[in-house]
Amino acid sequence: MRARWSAQAWFALVLVVMVVLLALSALAGSVVLRHTTEVSNRLTDVISPARIESERIRTALVDQETGVRGYLLTGKEDFLDPYIAGQAAERRTAAAVRGLAPGAPPLRELDEVERLSAEWRARYAEPLIATVRRDGFDNVQAERTEAGRRAFDTLRAALDAQDAAWARTREAARAELSSARTVRNVSFSGIIVFFLLTIIALAVLLRLVVFRPLERLRAASRRVTAGDFGHHVDTGGPSDVAELALDIEAMRVRIVTELEETRQSREMLERQTEELRRSNGELEQFAYVASHDLQEPLRKIASFTQMLEQRYGDRLDERAKQYIGFAVDGAKRMQTLINELLTFSRIGRLNVESARLKLSETVELAVRNLAVRVEDTGGTVEVGELPEITGDRTQLVMLWQNLIGNALKFRHPDRAPVVRVDAERVDGEQGGDEWRITVTDNGIGIEPKYADKIFLIFQRLHTRDAYEGTGIGLAICRKIAAYHGGRIELDLAYTGGSRFIIHLPVTDGPAAPVGAPVVAAPAASAVPARQATASRDA
Repeated sequence: MRARWSAQAWFALVLVVMVVLLALSALAGSVVLRHTTEVSNRLTDVISPARIESERIRTALVDQETGVRGYLLTGKEDFLDPYIAGQAAERRTAAAVRGLAPGAPPLRELDEVERLSAEWRARYAEPLIATVRRDGFDNVQAERTEAGRRAFDTLRAALDAQDAAWARTREAARAELSSARTVRNVSFSGIIVFFLLTIIALAVLLRLVVFRPLERLRAASRRVTAGDFGHHVDTGGPSDVAELALDIEAMRVRIVTELEETRQSREMLERQTEELRRSNGELEQFAYVASHDLQEPLRKIASFTQMLEQRYGDRLDERAKQYIGFAVDGAKRMQTLINELLTFSRIGRLNVESARLKLSETVELAVRNLAVRVEDTGGTVEVGELPEITGDRTQLVMLWQNLIGNALKFRHPDRAPVVRVDAERVDGEQGGDEWRITVTDNGIGIEPKYADKIFLIFQRLHTRDAYEGTGIGLAICRKIAAYHGGRIELDLAYTGGSRFIIHLPVTDGPAAPVGAPVVAAPAASAVPARQATASRDA
């Protein structure tokens, strides 16, 4: 497969071509401008000044001829001053012309003018001046004067030829300047046109090689994004664009694969959900059977065993009576476990009535249910200011009843139990505000290593002989807290007993907690509405 350039390489090529074109255009423009400038400078700085100086040569020669003629007519030496000054002016002007335009064609005519000028002075002007000085101006021969005039006329013709040569040179320079300007204008126009055509060609090249593949890639990506996951992404173009297309194609294939796996997982989940519904129905049926049919045989076992002991007690020895006691106790504990399991399974599923309520009222109800135990232990339950939340009243009463009942049961033998319930509003770990409710006691405490174990169902830290209970109370508390969108944990930093922290989300209602007065030990007249589940989980 032939290697393809990358888009970066194409852009680099375009930049190099643009730089080369700019350099060539700048070089061509500078050459044309320099030539035009040279022609213009030669015309203005060389030819025109040289032509002016050549005109001064004519003036110098005319001054010489005028001075000689005046001297010949008058014999006065003053008339020779223009002749002498004209010679100096002629030499100076000729030197200036040669300095301005060395090698110019009109210099040949200048040489001829100087030759004829020197010849005129040598053959006519100087001899005639010498004759006048020797013999007087009356003795000058007319023939020689006329010959000198004709010789000067020949010099005038040479001057005219020189002027004509300079005129031709100037016209040639003007034509060359006009031609150079035309070449300059055409060159710059050609450079601009060529530059524009090159830009158009490069734009078309980039369009075909880079931008069109990018547009195809964008169209393919949008098509896949719109849901056509079966569309194959292959745009061609530069190597990096092609690699990007391959990456997108690989991503599309992976998405299609994961979508298929997700579809299969969803179908499996639906089957499992249906199976779970069926299983939940069977569990509810089992719960009904457990709450009615299973407890009836247990009651019969306990009652008939007790009747057996009453009727045949005088015939039984102590071991037989002990066995009967074990059987009765086992039946009663079995009933208790069944009731606890039913309670645990029904949390958040049956008889749920979520409403706006005051936590202080639910705590007060729980304390009333535990009134007999509070009075027997000589304990005190103190309730601080508690907020309003949205929740199920029965479940929350069960939550406080288990926590406060545990605090009363696992009391310290050397002091009366004191239970404190408080709340404060804090920033939640997941963002937003939450209520941090603490239930603190001064009992025997829990070692930090059991902080997770105590919330497992049927987990105990003590033997059944030491403390009564089934080991399901704290598991019920954790399930109730989770149902209300919160969590419960043991405060590992507290060492004065046990402290449980319940985190509940702040729901709609007043931000400040609604207070409840401190509740001391309940009065003896308080009648418990329901016996508390007060088992320490571990």
